[in-house]
Amino acid sequence: MLSIFDALPGLDTPVGAISKNLARLWTTDERPALLPGEDSKATQVNFVLHFGIHTTPEDALAQFQTATRFSQRYPCRVVVLCPTRDESNQAAELRAKIYGECHPGKTRGDLRCCEFVMLSYPTAARVFLENQVSICLSTDLPLYYWAHNFSSSAKLGAYQYLLGRAKRVLIDRSCVPANECGELTWPHPEAVRDLVIARLLPVRQTIGQYLSAYPASALAEDLTGVTVRHGATRRAEAVVLAKWTRERLIACGAEAGLTPLVEPAAADTPSDAVEIEFSYNNGNHFRFLGDFERGCAQIASTMRGSKTELATAIALLSPEAALAEAMFF
Repeated sequence: MLSIFDALPGLDTPVGAISKNLARLWTTDERPALLPGEDSKATQVNFVLHFGIHTTPEDALAQFQTATRFSQRYPCRVVVLCPTRDESNQAAELRAKIYGECHPGKTRGDLRCCEFVMLSYPTAARVFLENQVSICLSTDLPLYYWAHNFSSSAKLGAYQYLLGRAKRVLIDRSCVPANECGELTWPHPEAVRDLVIARLLPVRQTIGQYLSAYPASALAEDLTGVTVRHGATRRAEAVVLAKWTRERLIACGAEAGLTPLVEPAAADTPSDAVEIEFSYNNGNHFRFLGDFERGCAQIASTMRGSKTELATAIALLSPEAALAEAMFF
C-alpha cells in the first residue's frame, strides 16, 4: 500500500544531508529551467504541514498541492511531516525527501521559489522528530503549523514543541470528530485558527452586508430563535455560522442566552447547502440559503413590513486563500 510519504514528489535524501542537498537542488544539472537568485529564495515564513495517521495518500497529495499554491504567493520553507503505520520499523528510522519549485512573479524578471522537506517517521521516532524539524526550519522566521486530519486531540497534544512555538496553529474542524472539538488544551489558545472559519469569509461578508441595511435593533427585537440547517457535507460550516450569527446578534442587542439550533436539512437538500433562518414574534423574518456546489444563494427577509429578496453568487475561499486568511489575518 502506498504511504503518504511515497505519494508526495521529491528526491530521496539522507536525513543528515538535507541542508546540503537543498543547496545542491538549485545548482545541479536537475535544476529548474529558470535559475533562482538569492532574492528569489527569500523565505518569508516557516510552514509545517503535519498529517494525521489516518490521512490517505490522495488527501496528502491534495494538501501538498495546496501548500505549493500558497507558496507561490508567500515564499516559504515547508516541512511536511508524514507519520507511518509501519510498526516493524524498530530502529526509529526517519526518511526524508526534498523538493523545490520556482514560479514567475507579478513583474518581468520576478521569480519566487520555495523549498519543501518531507519527513517520514514511525511512532517510535516521534521523540526525535522535533529536533529534526528545528534543524530544517529557517532561523529567525515565524513558524506556522498546520495539523491536518488528526483523529483525536490527544494525538495532536503530543506535539507540544510545535504547538507552543507556532505563531499560528491551523486546524480544520471539518476533519475533526465532533466529540473532539474544543477538548484540546492549547498552549496558546489565541494562536489557534480554524480553516472552516477562514473559508467562510465571503459568506459572512455577504450576509453581513445584506443585514447591515437594517438597524441593529430591528435584527434583535422580538427575536425568538435562530436555526442553522446543513446538507450532509457541511455540518462544520453550519456550526461555525451558528456561532458567528449568535455573536453578531448579541452585539445587536439580542439576549445573551441566545442559542442557535444546528440541525440536518431535509433529505432532498443538496449536500453542499447551508440555511440560516431568524424567527421573530413580530412578523419579521430572515432566511439565507446557500449552495456551495452550485455557487449561488437566495436571501429573503421581512423587516418592519418591508420585504426584500436577493439572488447572489456565493463561494468559499480557495484552500490556499483560506490558509493565508487564517495565518495572517
